[in-house]
Amino acid sequence: MTRLNPENSGKFAGENPFLIAQNWLKEAEESELNDPNAIALSTVDAEGMPNIRMVLLKGIEEDAFVFYTNYESAKAAELDSAGKVAFVMHWKSLRRQIRVRGTVVREDGPKADEYFASRSLKSRLGAWASRQSRPLKNRASLLAEVAKVTAKHGANPQRPPFWGGYRVTPTEIEFWADGDFRLHDRFVWRRENDVSEWAVKRLNP
Repeated sequence: MTRLNPENSGKFAGENPFLIAQNWLKEAEESELNDPNAIALSTVDAEGMPNIRMVLLKGIEEDAFVFYTNYESAKAAELDSAGKVAFVMHWKSLRRQIRVRGTVVREDGPKADEYFASRSLKSRLGAWASRQSRPLKNRASLLAEVAKVTAKHGANPQRPPFWGGYRVTPTEIEFWADGDFRLHDRFVWRRENDVSEWAVKRLNP
């Protein structure tokens, strides 16, 4: 059972943070100029140095947030090593953001296959061609590799073994909305692990 804060009403209302996040994203899809599902994904390397980049969130499920990437990339190495991650979604049009922290595991089964098959042909071929995060001599060599994999895999390329998804299971989700005179509204949902109940608290701006 979720321990709700009596003040989390209006845009913050609900007993399920994933449903609130889905509703906010749906609103952003109507107002944001482009990529309303963009998230700033934060990881750390083996020395503890932070790293951050924008990726596209591809699913808000009933218990997790899902995105896809190249498993041979720098971000994947850091995700696999730490097993923990944080990200933020920010929408200027709504003057809102969602901040998430939690654990992360690979999503490399049928769901990843299904999502890969839904992508455009050029995006699927690009996934095969890109050696993400590694040095590239020039753009011409990348385009040559695209031509090579196109000839090899044809019009229906299967998901590469080095490409798939990640599932973020949060232990903390914060909903933030802009307020007058910088008196913003912040509600944070926290739990000990993925099977414990959520507790909701209002935070100072």
